[in-house]
Amino acid sequence: MIQGLKGVDIDVYDREIVTLIGSNGAGKTSTLNGIVNLVRSSGRVSFLNDDISRSQTHQIVRRGLALVPEGRRVFTNLTIEENLRMGAYNNLAGYARLRDRMYALFPRLKERRHQMAGTMSGGEQQMLAIARALMSEPVLLMLDEPSLGLAPKIVGELFGIIKQLREENMTVLLVEQNATAALAIADRAYVLENGRITLSGAAREMLTNPEIKRMYLGDRHGQNCLGCGGASCEAATSGSLLLHKAHLVPVGFSRPASLSMSYHDGTTGFPRCQCPRRRGWLPAGSPP
Repeated sequence: MIQGLKGVDIDVYDREIVTLIGSNGAGKTSTLNGIVNLVRSSGRVSFLNDDISRSQTHQIVRRGLALVPEGRRVFTNLTIEENLRMGAYNNLAGYARLRDRMYALFPRLKERRHQMAGTMSGGEQQMLAIARALMSEPVLLMLDEPSLGLAPKIVGELFGIIKQLREENMTVLLVEQNATAALAIADRAYVLENGRITLSGAAREMLTNPEIKRMYLGDRHGQNCLGCGGASCEAATSGSLLLHKAHLVPVGFSRPASLSMSYHDGTTGFPRCQCPRRRGWLPAGSPP
């Protein structure tokens, strides 16, 4: 069994955007999946003083957590409006109000509300995935790689909406490989490498951090593979997640949300990077 996360400690407070950045296989998606109990874990997870470590995922959603997974995963054989209704299954009484709110936030969805989701562009599907999650009126919105595969113009539009959500008192935990875009809108940030938090601090300070610039912001000098960061491959997130502790506690606001996570320590034996050199950079002298 490969242990994907080790000694991770993250705090997410009310009304802020916290971003978790790192290369492929670092454990970012496993962190989100562990929170909503989509992977087998050990330890304790609490949300607003309630233990949710053994709760079913749909029960966790009812408590106020919503996850927009990587790859969007909209219901392609349903219309936009039907997708939104699916997101409000816990709150059908408020469906019309929430739907109109989503149409105001995402005007494109209103224009195409009778269109099948499978015929939409990638950017439109990502907007729909976020809107569907918001239909549950979450306390904490978790986004997994929302910019993946999208054109820069659409990425800018989406990140502007995420920032707007924070201004409207939404708490956001953002997992993102586009470090520049994520750090530009986040309040605080964590860097995850090989299943460990290696750096944390104010997001805007990280934009000028030399190590972050070298690793994730395009300031490369033949030191790290862009495919996997020169440290781990997809094996880093395979197997079961050993979750030691994760809890959300009130911090005194009207919409309290605070996330603190720690994971069992141990060795992993991750393989060396197998990404071709044409996909990025490897240290001088490294085998192909």
